[in-house]
Amino acid sequence: MVTQVVEIAADGNYLSKYRGFMTIKRDDVEIGRVPLDDITVLILSAHQITLSKTLIAELALRKAPIMVCGKNYHPLSFSLPYDNHFDQTGILWAQIDCGQPLMKRLWQSVVREKINNQAVILEYFKGSENPLQELSILIKRVKSGDPENMEAQAARHYWPALFGSDFRRDRETGAGNTLLNYGYSILRAATARAICGAGLTPALGIHHHNRKNPFALVDDLMEPYRPLVDMAVRKIIDKGEINDDPLTPDIKKDLAKILDSDVRLEKGVSTVMNSMHRLAQTFVTSLHEKENKLEFPKLIRSGNLF
Repeated sequence: MVTQVVEIAADGNYLSKYRGFMTIKRDDVEIGRVPLDDITVLILSAHQITLSKTLIAELALRKAPIMVCGKNYHPLSFSLPYDNHFDQTGILWAQIDCGQPLMKRLWQSVVREKINNQAVILEYFKGSENPLQELSILIKRVKSGDPENMEAQAARHYWPALFGSDFRRDRETGAGNTLLNYGYSILRAATARAICGAGLTPALGIHHHNRKNPFALVDDLMEPYRPLVDMAVRKIIDKGEINDDPLTPDIKKDLAKILDSDVRLEKGVSTVMNSMHRLAQTFVTSLHEKENKLEFPKLIRSGNLF
């Protein structure tokens, strides 16, 4: 299946379903159409958009989330499918019964994988002040549950090395942060789709536990994928083509291509999107077997990532 992140950024569009397509109309004139089966996520960033109920239902049947973006492309809401998985109730009880020891071990592996991927990205750029040794040490120091917050300590080394000493990760300011927000939004929506497809309840996380966050598990499992966005943004910045409105159509396409990037799984090379489904499936296996069975993708220097 072709992976397509479809964004509607212009006001006044009407989206509906026609046969096997999502059609986009303005003033009753069709200006585009996309095969429904190819839509991974529909992003709504314009202020005024109209969607038909039939289209919403068809996207839900295909487990394609609809994401509404707010200021600076921070996601405000998701419309996720409520389609019963064959073992959804059993998986829900397995999530509820997951004890703290297993949660902590799972989070430990997530943090280790994230820091390792950060190190891989830094190694690729080979900066003169590259803190690879520090990150390698921090990976080994990540304990069950990461009580010493090695994730945050790694970030203090990682961000300056990747984007310069003046960079601050702030969702509200700067062109670089705007690009990161957009890329992370795509990751979040794709991870949500994989989690729901595996029959998991996204509100029940293993580390994120804010009661106001209905996507805690999504935010947990997307962490190792964030460095992919960081790398794409660094490449965009290095091209020197960023202006006052950094999210041009071409840049958005470059960020959306992350989901089709090549990664390596135990059974061979696959895409980021497919690896997310695999990670969600192995999370379910971990819950049932009460043992860490998570399978993370390995970044490879080939294909369309490097």
